Amino acid sequence: MAFVQIIDCKTDRLDDLNRLMDSWAESTKGKRTASHAVVATDRADTKHVVEIVEFPSYEEAMRNSQLPETDRIFREMVALCDAPPTFTDLDVVRDSQFNKALANRVLDGLAAGNLDVIDECMAADYRDHDYGSEGELQGIRAFRGRCKDYLDAFDFRFEIESQIAEGDEVATRWAWYATQKAAFRDVPNTGKSVTGRGTTTFRCKEGKIAEGWWQWDVMGLMRQLGVMPGA
Repeated sequence: MAFVQIIDCKTDRLDDLNRLMDSWAESTKGKRTASHAVVATDRADTKHVVEIVEFPSYEEAMRNSQLPETDRIFREMVALCDAPPTFTDLDVVRDSQFNKALANRVLDGLAAGNLDVIDECMAADYRDHDYGSEGELQGIRAFRGRCKDYLDAFDFRFEIESQIAEGDEVATRWAWYATQKAAFRDVPNTGKSVTGRGTTTFRCKEGKIAEGWWQWDVMGLMRQLGVMPGA
């Protein structure tokens, strides 16, 4: 179970506190178990500083707290604060990654042949960058047409191999498993089953996907279909 520790303090020495955190990050390379840290100030009281630190588990957090560097930094942190910091220890019981869910909904919907998922999940002025083959286009109607070409020619599914969300972007590394069922552009129907791998990065805005970047091995697809040497 993931674990989060909230450190609450009062200080007007935020720059010194940030330098202290940089020192800790540098001195604990290869040893620390924290996976993510956020430092924030209260809009209503800029002296009120909150640090949120994420760990894979409570046990990993305890390992981190036992590092000599952590103990030293804590003592120096106390010296920067108006009063000793307070700690809140939290077991994560739910972690909703809304942008990840949005990206998955598009990939799953396309694999199921549901082109309406494009209108539901993508901004009207969605911009698409396909570095695998087809270049750039703008607008969900144009993207819908691009996807229809694949749906008409293949039965396929995506298998997500890894996914990372940061800020408003979601990067998904996927495998693609397909069987050709009709002509694909200038390639007649081969009936062959093909596989491919690629990465899609979506930028989200206001609950919709505003931009997408696709990188995948289109040459490998053509070789598997027998269009290029090496099949």
